[in-house]
Amino acid sequence: MLEHLHLEPVIPARVVIIGAGGFVGGAIRKKLTADGINTLPLTRRELNLLDDSAADTLGRILQPTDSVVMVSAVAPVKTAPMLMQNLKMAEVVCTVLAAKPITHLVYISSDAVYADDANPVTESSYCAPSTLHGMMHAARELMLRGATSAPAAMLRPTLIYGAADPHNGYGPNRFRRQAEKGEPIAIFGEGEERRDHIHVNDVAALAALMLIYRSRGALNAVTGISTSFRDIAQMIAAQFNHRVAVKSMPRAGPRPHLLHRFFDVTDCHKAFPDFRFTGLAEGLVSCLPKT
Repeated sequence: MLEHLHLEPVIPARVVIIGAGGFVGGAIRKKLTADGINTLPLTRRELNLLDDSAADTLGRILQPTDSVVMVSAVAPVKTAPMLMQNLKMAEVVCTVLAAKPITHLVYISSDAVYADDANPVTESSYCAPSTLHGMMHAARELMLRGATSAPAAMLRPTLIYGAADPHNGYGPNRFRRQAEKGEPIAIFGEGEERRDHIHVNDVAALAALMLIYRSRGALNAVTGISTSFRDIAQMIAAQFNHRVAVKSMPRAGPRPHLLHRFFDVTDCHKAFPDFRFTGLAEGLVSCLPKT
């Protein structure tokens, strides 16, 4: 559940974005800049959290009036070494936050922190990650909350899509790239799994709202609408006048045990009643190359 410490929006003095060079961090930077909020974007060039000098560098940067958005990660986490890298990165931030006061912290986490059997998922659902990626985010949330006395907000997005996404994960991003190349859109089995997908600009907008209301607690960045991968593939094919086929591929293993995942968005509506999510059809159109 999210609690606002400002009843009316207040522009932060400065927002330091750790991981501003990434897909999500870049979208947050763009949104805050458009809203006239003073930002200090830290990319890997300015701050590499895996460097031995990272804590000293960040310590010199942070000021007591700063709000911090922590989004830097090596993701998705698939191996134990990647997990340890991410925890080391968080440890650096925690070391500095424990020594230097700040005004506010927003961490970009993931809905992977929740147990698989949480259906529908809410902000009060039990956190029991079943993947290394989810374990990484759950551990980082605990570390960051414990490191600072500043109010801390955890934003937990579901599957994120957008034109600039560097990953090629199964779903909208991969399907669009296949279609752009004139290749068939390949779905596993019948593509019957239903998942919620959120546009990266909506994640950025929710982070911005958390900052101006100085929120604390947790919020799921989800639309509340779960769509099958087959339907997503067909929506993308339609954007190309169905010149692109949707092709079923045999599964390499058994069908996922978590076939469908649904979210209850009640808490988001309570926290930000005027916020409206980008519809999937509209969001997919926005990802098309500009002509």
